[in-house]
Amino acid sequence: MPERSADLVVRNGRVYTMDRKRPWASAFAVKGGRIVAVGEDGDIAALTGPDTRVVDLEGAMAMPGIVDVHAHLMMGGQAELFELRFPPTSSFETLIARVGEAAARAPEGAWIIGGQWGSDLLPKLNTAEALAALDRVSPGHPVMLRDDTYHNRWINSQALRLAGVASATPDPEKGSIGRDAATGAPTGMMIESAAGIVERVIAQSGHYTEAMDRAAMARSIATLNSYGVTAFLDAAAMQPILAALKGLDDRGELTAWSVSAMPAVEPSFMFGIAGDELIALREEYRGAHARPDFVKIFLDGVPGARTAAFHEPYVSDPVLGCCFRGSTIVTVPDLIRWVGKCEKLGLGVKIHCAGDAAVTQALDAIDVVRSFNGPTKLVHHIAHASYIAPSDIARFAELGVAADLSPFLWYPTSFLEGHKQTMGDARALRFWPNRDLLAAGALLAGGSDWPVMPNPDPWNGMEGLVTRRNPSGEFPGSALWPEQAIDIATALEIFTINSARAIGLADTVGSIEIGKSADFIVLDRNVLETPAEDIADTRVLATWFEGRVVHERA
Repeated sequence: MPERSADLVVRNGRVYTMDRKRPWASAFAVKGGRIVAVGEDGDIAALTGPDTRVVDLEGAMAMPGIVDVHAHLMMGGQAELFELRFPPTSSFETLIARVGEAAARAPEGAWIIGGQWGSDLLPKLNTAEALAALDRVSPGHPVMLRDDTYHNRWINSQALRLAGVASATPDPEKGSIGRDAATGAPTGMMIESAAGIVERVIAQSGHYTEAMDRAAMARSIATLNSYGVTAFLDAAAMQPILAALKGLDDRGELTAWSVSAMPAVEPSFMFGIAGDELIALREEYRGAHARPDFVKIFLDGVPGARTAAFHEPYVSDPVLGCCFRGSTIVTVPDLIRWVGKCEKLGLGVKIHCAGDAAVTQALDAIDVVRSFNGPTKLVHHIAHASYIAPSDIARFAELGVAADLSPFLWYPTSFLEGHKQTMGDARALRFWPNRDLLAAGALLAGGSDWPVMPNPDPWNGMEGLVTRRNPSGEFPGSALWPEQAIDIATALEIFTINSARAIGLADTVGSIEIGKSADFIVLDRNVLETPAEDIADTRVLATWFEGRVVHERA
């Protein structure tokens, strides 16, 4: 008996396993951090010894831990700990007032960094009048505010001076500087790569310290655990992020499986080595739970700033004209070379595609690589698989490409209002064809894109998948393309076993099965029996990682 005794027995629960051969159980046993038995209470009782910890779920629902396939850990922790936060639905007046309050509290000369202003505010912020209002409430402080896509920034005049941006400053490649229509003076609006100009100034100022980075990463892991996340993919992991994750893992403090996507090109908002130089160092940052197994490619921008690449033109604009469709950042030949190179190295590729033309280009490149290399066990991702040409939907399954469903925007938001301004209502509303992707056999995986989404709460995301309505109650009576709604059982699969498959961890996580890591969560309700409009209210009572509690709700 002693050698057969489990370290942990969980009993008397409603255990939703995500194993289609045995969807439900009432008990399971854990030894050495792995699941060794799954079944009914009577089956598992024999594994209980004198030193076994027995947890009585008292009928509560348990399920595998959530797998988040798209998050930005360092930025998420920094936002929570060190930055001014306001919801993207905030009005212009609220935004200005919040900056004024922060400026009144901040030490003289200190940066005020925060977000997130809604994409629908971009036209209003991109004016001399708005900049003057921002300057009035922030004397003596440089200010940088990120938008709800994290691609664009709005800064005040002091930040413009520190960044060396003036009327004569040319637009950077792959970005633009907002200018007053009458005078040509900068408005403080920094689009795409222009955002990197001010982000670099902040980075070089020493505003963020190594101690802050460590604190931010630890906070991020704790936040993810609190929502039931026990595995994630960091979607743009520069060297400091890889080092922080490996450091946590080496100290036994990484309480989630970590997969990282190393940028192929230095992003505009993050700094350091990238591409071949960073990829060459990947084994230095591999640990027991830390796996740098993906490469990230940004193929286009975002619709609200007209930087996403579409087949059809944006709404006519006085600057860009009547026929502007956006453009991709990487050529098809270069994308083919990157995908082929990554496959030789055994690395998956996560490709940011916000517009339908970018999605087509990514699929075309992968199709070419498949024609040369044949089948692969690697799963490449199209991140933000949101606007997709109907003819491309079937290609996801045909090419073995995962649809990385992030961020949590399967319902009306200020983000969507920004899309309507640039694309027109009819096109903007054909956003996230999730049911069509499922019907075509595509692998759908769930991500948060935190902190683009203010928190990585998967239950909010799942309610949106099921109802296509905003769980917060904002935009009452509105649903986003309701024909694309899916059921909660499918949503749970998307956020567990499907996501595990997408990030290469299906043998380890994603379901409660013998041999897998004992990563599971206990919920305050049976979400399969919860009214759809209440799914977002789900709370995680406890999160277990490798058979030990890493979060417990007070």
